[in-house]
Amino acid sequence: MFVDSHCHLASHRFDAAEVPELIRRAGESGVSRLVTLATGLHDLEANLTIATDPRVHACIGIHPCDVHSAPDDAVSVLARHTGDPRVCAIGETGLDYFHPAPDGWDEDRFRERQKSFLEQHFELAAAAGLHVVIHTRDREGRASFEDALEIYRRHHHATRAVFHCFIGSIDEARRVIALGGLVSFGGVCTFRNAREARETAAACPAGSFMLETDAPYLAPEPHRGKRNEPSFVRETANFLAALRGEEIGQLADHTTGTARGFFRFRPGSF
Repeated sequence: MFVDSHCHLASHRFDAAEVPELIRRAGESGVSRLVTLATGLHDLEANLTIATDPRVHACIGIHPCDVHSAPDDAVSVLARHTGDPRVCAIGETGLDYFHPAPDGWDEDRFRERQKSFLEQHFELAAAAGLHVVIHTRDREGRASFEDALEIYRRHHHATRAVFHCFIGSIDEARRVIALGGLVSFGGVCTFRNAREARETAAACPAGSFMLETDAPYLAPEPHRGKRNEPSFVRETANFLAALRGEEIGQLADHTTGTARGFFRFRPGSF
């Protein structure tokens, strides 16, 4: 039994009518629990509606690439939903230094707004008794990771964070884990050119990481370049089990247990 700890079932690349079939196919592949993430107020209700299915839970947040279009009180709007049993964490939030600042924004002002929203997400999570899902991405270097980790450091006593779609070094992963956080691995680990990500996934101790797809993005081999979906967690799991020298059942047990400990899943949902 696996958990897809990060997917976007309300993405425009999935027709709403096919979502039940995506969930069914995931179940047939041994993926029994899915976490779908909002990226802004625009897809909040769609994700909550999908999470009415007992196999799905939702995270609520403002993606860093969307902070320029979000109202100043967007996190207060999110706060109205933290008691909803369909909501299992706060996110996707974080820092994205890969995409250029949008029209009308300079780089510094756009990054400062991202940092402000990330701080607000941590405060909301602590108040709600939930944890935080973090996105970081750089065009070059690791500035977004370093800045996000420093913000997490200020909040780690009150809540936990997972750095999703992790492709950094084992040293960087250990710095997250030392604060009580987690990392999660997806299809990138299966790519032939992802040497560092594979080395990190091999070295991370059980209990420190989860599995994800980030569907519809970043499909693992042998589906690379195609639309990703939650059932493909199985491909990543098979690859990582072989990489780590584990039985597939061992990997399933400890990554599922880690997800249970991080997310607020509805009682009896497993």
